[in-house]
Formats: sequence, structure tokens, C-alpha cells
Amino acid sequence: MSEFLMPSLGADMDAGTLVEWLKRPGDAVKHGDIIAVVETQKGAIEIECFEDGVFERSLIELGVKVPVGTPLAFIRTAGAGAAAAPTPSPSPAAAARPAAPAAAAVPVTAAPIAAPSGEVRASPAARRLAGERGIDLAGIAGTGPGGAIVSADIERAAAARPTAAIAKPARRAGLDLGEMRKAIAAAMARSKREIPHYYLSHTIDFGAALGWLADVNAQREPNTRILAAAVQLKAVALALKAYPEFNGFHDGTAFVPGSGIHLGTAIAIRGGGLAAPAIRDTDRLGLDDLMVALRDLVARTRAGRLRSSELSDATITVSNLGERGVEALYGVIYPPQVALVGFGTPAPQPRVLTAPDGTMQIVARPAFTATLAADHRVSDGHRGALFLMEIERLLQKPEAL
Repeated sequence: MSEFLMPSLGADMDAGTLVEWLKRPGDAVKHGDIIAVVETQKGAIEIECFEDGVFERSLIELGVKVPVGTPLAFIRTAGAGAAAAPTPSPSPAAAARPAAPAAAAVPVTAAPIAAPSGEVRASPAARRLAGERGIDLAGIAGTGPGGAIVSADIERAAAARPTAAIAKPARRAGLDLGEMRKAIAAAMARSKREIPHYYLSHTIDFGAALGWLADVNAQREPNTRILAAAVQLKAVALALKAYPEFNGFHDGTAFVPGSGIHLGTAIAIRGGGLAAPAIRDTDRLGLDDLMVALRDLVARTRAGRLRSSELSDATITVSNLGERGVEALYGVIYPPQVALVGFGTPAPQPRVLTAPDGTMQIVARPAFTATLAADHRVSDGHRGALFLMEIERLLQKPEAL
């Protein structure tokens, strides 16, 4: 029997609110299954299971906010006995929680909080989503625990309606941009206090990449075209293979290399706020697959629907303000990561080119400023400079990315 814990979804999270179970007691679960929805400052986050087994029982009532590390449920793993495990003593984190300490110690069913007689049973997240979409809960058959309506039921009902009847949501409920800004500020303040930053910048000729992209995209439909941002992300990912000291974490005592190259991609949320979810194994993705992953991530981030692994797995962050017209971005490292790469806007710049015969001429070439913010406990300016130069070298042969 193992405990399914409230996960840490970044340095700016210390607690989360359980709003929905997507599995019932007795359901089989496997690695990667989404089994719960938790609300944080970044919105409603889909929480994944990282082991195979059977969902035994929940330990926390829906709507309860608990600290990171609090047990939420029991998972009976493969090979474990079918008998229910005895109720454990509350974890130190749960015992220290001032609000409703008994909630973590008293097992409850996975069903939503009981509704008054005659009221439709639905999870809090489903009720909010129904309000956004203008959907009447009374006409929906629930597929959740005890026949309760869950978010997936609302999505199916919305998809079944005529397009004209679907109300366009302004922003997903539960995404408190004021709280998100506070969380970001706290994480960045911690970063500047604890991490000895150093900064480098380098101007990169982008002509070869943009020319190649124009040729590749010429015969494509708009929704299948590759954007310059995808080419830049792939170049960073491949450069990290040569300079792995920028890909990983500092645990306060030593550098811990990342288990893979998972680029956290900074995405602005309309109305304010920022998230940097990870594109896993970026170095292994072709440019078309990377572009699909990037589009999907942007859409779900702005809808406030991300997965826990996307927020916790990033091994480095890339922030691109190329669409905002700024020349350079000097970022603050997101702890416990050890580096952040920034890209400015490509623009024509005078460049000196040398012809095969040795003559030189000044021409206008598209170029942008790439910056690196890095942790001096792990790397130094010499290695940082080589890392930026490797990104430039890769961008000169985009067809090989």
C-alpha cells in the first residue's frame, strides 16, 4: 500500500485544494493516469499517478486545502494484499496544519461532498466549468464516483451542443491572477536571495533559420506551420546535451542533473500571470512534434488546465519575448533550476560578412539577442559563453535540428 501525496508543483506552491477525483475506489490505475484535480495559484492542475495499482480509498474531503506532501489517498500497488491497510497516523505536515487537522486522518469516500436532497451531485470543478459553459447540470448523466458529475461530463456535454450555443469563457474560474502574481514574486525573491546569478548575452544571426522556415512553411496550412520559437527551443535542447551543467537543479548543497531535457516554456496568461510548464524530452522531438506540443501547452496553460508533471519536471526555463518587440530579456532563475535562457525580438541588424575571396561587406541580416542567467554555484561565464555559442552554431543549420 502506498500513499498518493499532494505534489509540489514548483517553488511557488506550498499547498493545494483537492477539487475532484477522477478515479473511484476499486479502479485500476497505471503510471501516467490522471486521477485527481487540484487547484493552485496556477489554476486547476491535473494530478498524475506514478505507479500501477488499484485506487483503494481517499483520505481528504473535496474542497479541503492541504500542504504539499499531505497524503490524499491510498494506492494498493501490484503485489500488495487486498486487505485494507490500517489507518496511519497523520503525517508531520498534516499534523502541523492549523486548519481542520482531523481531515487528513479520517478516511472518506471519493464521492463529492454530499448534496442537499434534490440537488444534482457534482464536483466543485464540474460546477465551475458548467457555469462557464452555460450548461444546466440537471440534464447531464454523471460518470464520477456515486454517479456524480465531473469535469469530463461537462466537456462532453459542451462538445455535443451546436457551436453557436456554447458560451465563450473569459477565463477559467479558480485562476486567481492576483494570487499567481504573489506566488511568482515570492519564488523570484527567493531566487535572488539564494542563487548567485551571472548574466551573459550574445547576438545570433537568425537569417539561415528564418530563410529555411519560409521555405518549409510555404506549402503548409497555417495550423501546421513551424514557428521560429520551436526552432529556438530545439536548438537550446540540443545545446544542453553538450553542456549538461545548465540542465538540472541545485538542492542547496550540490548540483543534481536532470533526468532528461525538459524545457520549461514561459507562457504569458491573458490578463496577467505567467507559467512555465515543461515540454518533456524536447531534444528527442522532431520540429513538427515540438510545434504540436507547444501549441497544446499554450492553449491549456491559458485555459488553466495543466498536468502536475508539466509544472514539476522542467529542468531549465526558456523565456521568449520575441513577439513583444524587446531587444533582450534578462531573466531570474526559477528555483531549484540553475539556468534560464532568454530570447529577444529578431530584427535587421548590420553584419559584416566575408566572401570566399576574402573581401568583406556590410549587409542587413535578421538577428536577435540571446541571454543566459545561470547559477554560479554550478557553472561559470566561460562555460556559459560556450553554451550560447553552441545555440548559435545549431541555428545556422536548422535543417539538421
